[in-house]
Amino acid sequence: MAVPLAESLQALVLSTLDSSSSGSIDDSRELQSSDGSKLGPGEAQAVLKGVLDSLLSREMIVYKQITTTSFALTEEGLDIAAKGSHEYRVWEALPAKGGVALSMPDLKKVVGDDVAKIGQMRAFKNKWIAKDGAGFVRAVDAVPDETAAQLQTIRDTGSHPQGDVVLKEVQKRKLIQPRKHIHYSVKKGANFSTEVKQLETDLTEDMLVSGSWQDASFKQYNFAAAGQPTDGGALHPLLKVREEFRQIFFDLGFTEMPTNRFVESAFWNFDAMFVPQQHPAREMQDTFYVKEPSRSTRPDEEYYERVRKVHEEGGYGSIGYRAPFSREESEKLLLRTHTTAVSTDMLYQIANQPGGFKPAKLFSIDRVFRNESTDATHLAEFHQVEGVVADYDITLGHLIAFMEEFFRKTGNTKLRFKPAYNPYTEPSMEVFSWHEGLGKWIEIANSGVFRPEMLEPMGLPKGVRVLGWGMSLERPTMIKYKISDIRTLVGHKTDLDMVRRRPAVRLEKGD
Repeated sequence: MAVPLAESLQALVLSTLDSSSSGSIDDSRELQSSDGSKLGPGEAQAVLKGVLDSLLSREMIVYKQITTTSFALTEEGLDIAAKGSHEYRVWEALPAKGGVALSMPDLKKVVGDDVAKIGQMRAFKNKWIAKDGAGFVRAVDAVPDETAAQLQTIRDTGSHPQGDVVLKEVQKRKLIQPRKHIHYSVKKGANFSTEVKQLETDLTEDMLVSGSWQDASFKQYNFAAAGQPTDGGALHPLLKVREEFRQIFFDLGFTEMPTNRFVESAFWNFDAMFVPQQHPAREMQDTFYVKEPSRSTRPDEEYYERVRKVHEEGGYGSIGYRAPFSREESEKLLLRTHTTAVSTDMLYQIANQPGGFKPAKLFSIDRVFRNESTDATHLAEFHQVEGVVADYDITLGHLIAFMEEFFRKTGNTKLRFKPAYNPYTEPSMEVFSWHEGLGKWIEIANSGVFRPEMLEPMGLPKGVRVLGWGMSLERPTMIKYKISDIRTLVGHKTDLDMVRRRPAVRLEKGD
């Protein structure tokens, strides 16, 4: 039915309450107009809310808001419900065991790239298919396509009989999305009537002269109500902890890097850091690529050629990756996945500044972006705290000393260092701190000495080494303020009252 006017809805609510034996409306979606049509969900309920608030202010009714959730299929979910799941379509396309195995390229031609990539992984997990030489065959004669059946049920009913067991799994795969619905239950109030009297707001001279004030109904005033307090500004907890870290870096003689370039080229974000072009982190599931414009400007051609050569052929004591190096890949634009992209650009500038290289200590604290699903401990957008030291003949021992001094100023005195791997640092270390509250060691940072394959193509003199370490800003903030879900710290679920009430933080004892 068309969305009714507020006046007709008001009359409908009052007449329905008046004729109801219980004096109530259990579900506002079931309200029926004179032609027998139901009010239903959606926009009509939004109009009804204004009507109910108006009647509530006159104490003619009382009502409760009821929120329900249903689920709708995404575009991918609709495709699976209609055609079958990726894993089922892969199994269906393969020959039975003993037949001629289907290679991956041939499988992609039959079912498509995305279906083949996702489907063969899930089909292997379900033990539906098996490897046969360079190809694949069915491992079983028949399989149940539970995913398609589940989605068909959700498509038809908006839910599933097994509840969260199924719904959480398919929502995690981004095959469904929740939709909230609001309706109301209504009861008669103390001043219920089928007629709505106009409430007077002022006692006028004419009313006193005529005496009409004696029969008039007046809107109630709350003379004891306090005025709305004026809120002052408040710093977000992240900004409070960020300022503490900035001051520590300044105390140690560091200079802050300019980090206002959120969009980077793949060259500065990956290539110049000696991250191979075939590295998994460069794929779409880990990186946000920019659609328009899709290409960056080119770096200095001589520097680019040195970077290409060390990747493809090696140099500076390295054999390189011995893999093809693509200019098209280098020129892709993306949301930076780490602020080390800025550090790399700064090191290149230091190497080629007038007068030649001079030792430097740099830091940055700013946003980075990863194409990750959000949960209690992960966001697609977060902050990275990074320190970089460039000087002649410094060693891993200097790096450990720098970090011990830095973390001592944050209150972390019990540290452990564990060997790790990074494509652009060697040696590399993870940093762990003893957490008194949790009673265990927790990882707080990653670090390392930048590789010659990264530094020498920039033009930095031999003997110059660069030390670096990085950590997130969100994790220490959550620890300091005892926040368990990062989504309540950043994003639409943030409690603004929490932001106003949180005290300033002092990094004076370990967490």
